[in-house]
Amino acid sequence: MRSKPLFFLGLLAWSAMSAAQTYPSKPITFVVPGPPGGATDTVARALAEDMGKRLGQPIIVDNKPGGGGVIAVQAVTRGAPDGYTILLSHSAPLINTPYLYARVPYDVRRDIAFISEVAVGKIVFAVTRDVPAKNVQEFLAWAAKNKGKVSFGSYGVGSFPHLVGAHLNQTRGLDMTHVAYKGEAPMVQDMLAGNISWAIGSVTTLGPQIKSGRLRALAVMGDKRIKEMPDVPTMTEAGMADQEMRPPAWLGLFARSGTPAAILSRLESAARASVQSPAMRARLDAMALEPVGNSSAEFRREFDATEPVMARLIKASGATAE
Repeated sequence: MRSKPLFFLGLLAWSAMSAAQTYPSKPITFVVPGPPGGATDTVARALAEDMGKRLGQPIIVDNKPGGGGVIAVQAVTRGAPDGYTILLSHSAPLINTPYLYARVPYDVRRDIAFISEVAVGKIVFAVTRDVPAKNVQEFLAWAAKNKGKVSFGSYGVGSFPHLVGAHLNQTRGLDMTHVAYKGEAPMVQDMLAGNISWAIGSVTTLGPQIKSGRLRALAVMGDKRIKEMPDVPTMTEAGMADQEMRPPAWLGLFARSGTPAAILSRLESAARASVQSPAMRARLDAMALEPVGNSSAEFRREFDATEPVMARLIKASGATAE
């Protein structure tokens, strides 16, 4: 009687091995937690075109915005673990959303397989021309002298800029008012109108206003300076070495856990080759994104180091999406 279960287990193992060896044999889908035309969507389409050629199958982009990214992630975690439904996402649905909602229908460590980090966004801390500060320390001193009068913007409750502002309020004894917007564009418009004093945002959005002199950059939020603003110091150089000042501004590829290792390896190899190619690097660079293309293990280690910091920030801020 034991022979039948063993036979079927062997058959399943053989089927999985056979599928991995012929992968991909049909089109692949990149699920994106945002609308067409957004930054993540633009990267997804560029990567889909290049990776599709390397894998020998077309890659279709399926936009699933809304729900803090839950809809998109769920489409992958509830799909078959066969490598044909892949998540291309920014960090928020996997790091922020699980702590902003009372319940989410997935557990990243249980349900998600990491493939590769595609790119990192370049993030800048900027103030309006009315703010007299020329560096971060001067800004903190000015904000301390103007308690209750300073406001800052973010692209949503629980977003990285919101959490940084809350962190500064708590650790520096400030009293700055948070104003949430539906995206960076309206946030910047209100900043230019003088309705908020400072904001943290992408170089893509804030860069042109900084270059024109309408806004002033005080620091970049990564570990190194960026070529678009070589004279602007990092937060660490500005005297703010807090882990909380390092945004998880990555875009990455993920599959459902349980996907055969051979398929994950094939996807990882194709993703890394694509991201590290001169053509793709040029496309990402044009979007003010830093190409990465690391291994799944390296990507997972980065997630494991960043996630507890963001969880702590969210809990301390009291932010919720409900």
